[in-house]
Amino acid sequence: MSTVAIVGAGLIGRAWAQVFARAGWNVRIADPHGPTLEAALGLIREGLEDQATHGLVADPAAAAARVCVARSLAEAAEDVDLVQENGPETVEAKRAIFAELDRAAPKDAILASSTSAIVASLFTEDLPGRARCLVAHPVNPPHLVPIVELCGAPWTSPEAIARARAIYESVEQVPITVHREIEGFVLNRLQGALLAEAFRLAGEGIVSPQDLDKTVSDGLGLRWSFLGPFATIELNAPGGIPDYCARYTDFYKRVADEAAGREVYDGPNVEKIVAAWGGTPSPAELAAKAARRDRRLAALAAHKKRQKQIEP
Repeated sequence: MSTVAIVGAGLIGRAWAQVFARAGWNVRIADPHGPTLEAALGLIREGLEDQATHGLVADPAAAAARVCVARSLAEAAEDVDLVQENGPETVEAKRAIFAELDRAAPKDAILASSTSAIVASLFTEDLPGRARCLVAHPVNPPHLVPIVELCGAPWTSPEAIARARAIYESVEQVPITVHREIEGFVLNRLQGALLAEAFRLAGEGIVSPQDLDKTVSDGLGLRWSFLGPFATIELNAPGGIPDYCARYTDFYKRVADEAAGREVYDGPNVEKIVAAWGGTPSPAELAAKAARRDRRLAALAAHKKRQKQIEP
């Protein structure tokens, strides 16, 4: 049976533990913060039980039993096939963690980071085993949103990328390959383009932040839940993508020329948006909203799983 080490027992680490445990892997989870680590097993079990109500986990008790706590990185990485690192989002922290993992993990184990923006070359260059190191960036929460962006450093071996892709596919994630390093990878750069325009439109009072969210959740998001932007525009013109570009992109070219600037994220504009949004929720309110999000995502994931079985 395959084994994965999960480094970091926060939200992302616990979600990764659920992904691998429900797929039949043995999971060892480590975290330097004792209370976080102690709480992890119960929270992972609860997450698996919640997924079972949507048909996403056949036997949550058996899956939870495959997860155990490791008291050190070295213990977690012993005899594993893959390490999924979810540590602090700083270059310095990742350099230290990957140096220790490179010493402790088997020489053929893949070392993957969940970093959302930091390219692997910044924290793996000096490692003897740097050829097996890469980024495997998920989306929060990865146990319900399956995309995984795989991006190696210039020295990451093609074989490591291929093996990683096969592993994530085998646990029912959806890996994509980012062919060269770029800050933020693909998903966050796409999200950043949408966010910048959203902050501009709401900040200028063109639309309320609530109505802007509806435009995505009840408009673009419905198509995007099963079609990407290229597949979408292919269906919006008789001659497909080139016909769409010939017919409709004059407007998009003008928008690109006047793209929102970095100031949309600065204090004055953010203050306008937060005021129109209705303030910042309390921690308890945020937790309730996150739980509702996860329930809705689980239902959507179950629907998409059923549709793939009917219409691959």
